[in-house]
Amino acid sequence: MATGPAHAQTASAGQAMPVCLVRDAPGMTPAGLLAGMAHFDCDTAQTRFGAGDFWLRSGPVSRTGPLRIRSGSLWQKRVTLYALYADGAIVAAAIDDHAKTRHLALGAILEQPLAARPAPLVRLLWHVEGSPNLRGILREPRIATPSESERFNLEMSALYAAFAGLCIALLCYNFALWAALRHPFQLAYCAMVFALLLYAFSTSGALAWAWPSIANTDRIRINYLTLGLSSVAAFAFARAFFEPRVFAGWTGRIAAAASVTLLAATLGYVLFAPYDVRTCDTIYCWAFVGQMAVIPPLLWRAWATRSNYLWLFAVAWAAPIILACLRIANAINLIGSSFWLDNSTILSMSVEALLSSLAIAYRMRLLSAERDEAREGEIAARLLADTDPLTGLLNRRAFLHQAIGRDGEHILMIADLDHFKRVNETIGHDGGDEVLRVFARTLRQAVPPDALVARIGGEEFAVLTWSAFAVEPGEILARLRAGRMPYDVSVTASIGTCSGPLLRETDWKALYACADRALFDAKSAGRDRARGRALQDRLAA
Repeated sequence: MATGPAHAQTASAGQAMPVCLVRDAPGMTPAGLLAGMAHFDCDTAQTRFGAGDFWLRSGPVSRTGPLRIRSGSLWQKRVTLYALYADGAIVAAAIDDHAKTRHLALGAILEQPLAARPAPLVRLLWHVEGSPNLRGILREPRIATPSESERFNLEMSALYAAFAGLCIALLCYNFALWAALRHPFQLAYCAMVFALLLYAFSTSGALAWAWPSIANTDRIRINYLTLGLSSVAAFAFARAFFEPRVFAGWTGRIAAAASVTLLAATLGYVLFAPYDVRTCDTIYCWAFVGQMAVIPPLLWRAWATRSNYLWLFAVAWAAPIILACLRIANAINLIGSSFWLDNSTILSMSVEALLSSLAIAYRMRLLSAERDEAREGEIAARLLADTDPLTGLLNRRAFLHQAIGRDGEHILMIADLDHFKRVNETIGHDGGDEVLRVFARTLRQAVPPDALVARIGGEEFAVLTWSAFAVEPGEILARLRAGRMPYDVSVTASIGTCSGPLLRETDWKALYACADRALFDAKSAGRDRARGRALQDRLAA
């Protein structure tokens, strides 16, 4: 989320060269300026001079051999380097906007080579044309040997390659998780990391290596675009990561307004910077200021709503937010730049990416706990909906739902307690309820584990088993006689059985009618006994 794109990374390789400058004027020549025929300002900050064309002169130097003149890459039309040697020779090398990309080293450092000459180098002069002077005219020029330059490029390549590898690993990991779990914050996180990967590709100068013909100002526009998109994606990630209550109401509206403003400023810079880069850059920077200003209210809202993820966000995003504020201050020229500040985006986002991965893992852990809790609640609710509250057996609806549609032959037993009205009159309704519970346990214990047992009426119960695993009704009646009832009341039951298919609801109706007829036979025969019928017999009757 750091705001000032790294047009120019501080070139830390080699020896720093303080420069003095003067605004270009008619009649100025390289030879005259190198000879001291103009007054150069060495004290005023470069940004005080505004936009325009400038001459910048180094102090005296004394270097021999092949050299590399390094400076930060900035938005400029053309830069011409003049090298004065002790023998009076002046060597010029001009680089326009397109040629700059062929002279970029890693870190977006403009590197101009000087071949070895017999005489030593004594002074350097730059002619900078078309500088908007947003954050300087010539950023921290240094003079280095080829070996110093190569060593610095190697160090920078390790830094950027490590960040790119981290981004790719996080993209693969989180996108795979999103494909499996479909949590929105994972997709937003992938979008943020991908935008940061593109930002590192452009701000490092690697884009110029891959696309040598691109103009440097176009590379800078891509740099602004990727950074703006990564910041918008970061806000989208935060919105999806926090609970919905954090972004409810006014906080959600100001966060959305800040993101839309930044997106508009980013697109405006990409489209219109070639016409008025100073205005576009100012709008872009202040759009980032607006986005940073939204963060304190969001953190307060997260604290006020007791968000479970506030501490995770604070730990993971503290460094990027603080460094973003410093980058904003640098972008609007309140503080100077440094190598570590220019590269703070990459370094802080590396730390953030690792910590955010832990935060995502914790978020998923909480989501899994919430899902398990919801699933347990759903199962409990389903059990309550499918279970008879008195006996714990299936109720009629659940019994029919599980019974109808089963293949093969089945045996349906309908059991009814004998003279249950007398039982209620003798020991009361509470005692009668306990009798029903005892009978339910007796049925459950007497049948196979996969049998369906249900209470389908007041004192009427149903048992459904496969024909191959038929239960002897007499065993159930014997268990009931042997069991102890409340107040030692004597309770018996009658059972009617019938066998047949259960593929359709019509099969159930026929099978139930057959078993009910058998139950009537048992009652008529004196109760406390079982009778069975075949479904074919009933249909024939």
